[in-house]
Amino acid sequence: MSFFKKSPDSVQRAKAPPGRPDAIPTAATSFVSDRPLKGPYPEGLEVAHFAMGCFWGVERKFWQVPGVWVTAVGYMAGATPNPTYREVCGGRTGHTESVRVVFDPKRVSYNALLKVLWEGHDPTQGMRQGNDVGSQYRSGIYTGSAAQAAAASASRDAYQRALTAAGRGAITTEIAPAGEFYFAEDYHQQYLAKNPGGYCGVDGTGVACPIGAGVEA
Repeated sequence: MSFFKKSPDSVQRAKAPPGRPDAIPTAATSFVSDRPLKGPYPEGLEVAHFAMGCFWGVERKFWQVPGVWVTAVGYMAGATPNPTYREVCGGRTGHTESVRVVFDPKRVSYNALLKVLWEGHDPTQGMRQGNDVGSQYRSGIYTGSAAQAAAASASRDAYQRALTAAGRGAITTEIAPAGEFYFAEDYHQQYLAKNPGGYCGVDGTGVACPIGAGVEA
């Protein structure tokens, strides 16, 4: 008789809700720009994916950046296919609340978006962001190319030096290849544009990220 331990991934998948074969319904276009959330996107644009806590406030940070063409919120880095918000909040799917950022690299660089990420939340908090606690609120960068992965890692190392100098803790942000992005429900898309006084629990550390001072993709 042989004994073996299941991998963390297999354990997660065994406990995760089964999900569904088809995507859950969502909006066709952005409430902010009226551009298509799922594409097709114009030729020459690039896609980035970030997780920084509650995706309502995170998405607003990015749609305000000049050069960003469209944004959408969804779920990434988990086990359940096509999860619902209720399932993700249950903590067993393993997903993060994430934001897709479609941008024009001729107008805004990937490094500039990374600067928004690092300065826009506290990446040292682990499975939480402010008062929001749970694995879906963890910090993450999900890369679509070797160049994005290199830029993400370089910016993390640079920001860690800045945080350490300011007496802050270790970065817990996960950097991983982008898997499937599952679009969240209609009412979550551009939530703070539809509800300007709505909740936003995302805030930065006050420590500047030194991207642009030797940190290049």
